[in-house]
Amino acid sequence: MANDFAPAGRFAPSPSGDLHIGNLRTAVLAQLFARSSNRRFLMRVEDLDRVRPGARERQLADLAAIGLGWDEPVTLQSERYDAYASVIGGLVADGDTFECFCTRREILDAPTAPHAPQGAYPGTCRELTEAERAERRRIRPAAIRLRADVTSFTVTDILNNEFTGDVDDFVLQRNDGTPAYNLAVVVDDAASGVDQVVRGDDLLTSAPRQAYLATRLGYSPPEYAHVPMVLNADHKRLAKRDGAVTLADLAERGVDAVSVLSMIAVSLGLADQGETVTMDALTERFSPSALPRDPWIFEAISG
Repeated sequence: MANDFAPAGRFAPSPSGDLHIGNLRTAVLAQLFARSSNRRFLMRVEDLDRVRPGARERQLADLAAIGLGWDEPVTLQSERYDAYASVIGGLVADGDTFECFCTRREILDAPTAPHAPQGAYPGTCRELTEAERAERRRIRPAAIRLRADVTSFTVTDILNNEFTGDVDDFVLQRNDGTPAYNLAVVVDDAASGVDQVVRGDDLLTSAPRQAYLATRLGYSPPEYAHVPMVLNADHKRLAKRDGAVTLADLAERGVDAVSVLSMIAVSLGLADQGETVTMDALTERFSPSALPRDPWIFEAISG
């Protein structure tokens, strides 16, 4: 897909709550990757699903407080329904989709093909007749799934080399009419010139589906960098329940935003312990090849 934008990276939080230090670290990395490669850096709020009042404003304020800046405007997915509907409508018109009436439980309980991953869509509704679809529509509304013509797809990742992941007939639009995550992010990235996606490595398995959909839509898949997660003291995914992990909670315990950026920089090998840094200084020091490849174990401040 052609567009009139210069290349860009992005950070795309979901406004379901306050960002914790793991989210902030990923945002720092996303900007470092973008700015050090002379890309624009964009901010997108992924608000198609759970939205907590005030979360978007607090998230953007916290990102600014630690020194991040981005190219305006901030994109809201909730304002882009027409763009998603247009893409989905085109795929439907081309016969590249089918209606699906399965619940999550039915998919999990259905027998799958040998070697198919747990939870992969088993193709239950793929070849229904029109009469069968009409009967099922009386029971529940349909989701729209992509009619995939591959079972796997390979992406190239700056930190993880080549990664091949499973591709099934994944959902493009949920049965309540909401565009699915995999569809929305692909459309948004292409529309805004994003050719570099930096995010947590828990999303690495999503990349093959998204890159495959991008190629089906005539877009060039972005360059990926899936960065190590931040874990708690038990080596489990960091969460707000782990103690003072948000900027507001840390501030209450005497750790200001400047110190939080310094902590993140130390964890990335970009600063000495206690050194005060700025995003500009970190950009000059940044080298993807020198990044730690192991998760950062964050000892949250409790109490």
